[in-house]
Amino acid sequence: MTHIDGSRALVVGATGVLGTLVAERLAAGGARLALSGRDGARLAERAADGAGIAVDLTDEEAPESVVRRAVETLGGLDVIVLAAGVVGFDSVAATADQDLETLFTVNALAPMRIVSAALPALRESAEAGREPVVLALTGIVAELPTAGLASYSASKAALAAYFTAAGRELRRSGIRLLDARPGHTETGLADRPLFGTAPKFPQGHAPDAVADRLVRAIRDGETALPPGAFAGA
Repeated sequence: MTHIDGSRALVVGATGVLGTLVAERLAAGGARLALSGRDGARLAERAADGAGIAVDLTDEEAPESVVRRAVETLGGLDVIVLAAGVVGFDSVAATADQDLETLFTVNALAPMRIVSAALPALRESAEAGREPVVLALTGIVAELPTAGLASYSASKAALAAYFTAAGRELRRSGIRLLDARPGHTETGLADRPLFGTAPKFPQGHAPDAVADRLVRAIRDGETALPPGAFAGA
């Protein structure tokens, strides 16, 4: 179990819908927060919830920078929430013409590098008995790749595979990795694709309910949230 009250938490993607909701719940539970996002102005509006760290995850120095600044601000790290993401819609025939570098950097490479950069702080947290956890939102496409979302599915599956292997590697160090795979959630992300046009999705999960489930999993020591864990959300 991870104690939220008094924890030092970094939320990456804190200006997105789910990132915002999770950050609000962590703050309400007594966590001290560092909030990371690309939009400095929106982060400034969230100053009551935590310190803002404006970074663009497509910058190769961003993962190390955001971890370093969070540790400097909070004095360590006990919780990391990786909620940043972009989506693209493409057919197989069109994939070669799309911005795959941005898609894979934001959805897979940057989160992997953040985990690696945060290891010293997470190990220190574990040694202090604080039960550190890193949560990633990979989504249902990580295990059920979807036609019309081939590259997006692949980017999320890459991060899911990393979390599975890294979680086994880090378990002995007392560091918990938590992979959350909710189905389509009504965050508006599909209306802002990096490329392509979204298909018509059925009604998705309510963001508030998904955020509640994520924070409960952080608190209760869970290591995986498959799509079924969000039933009724």
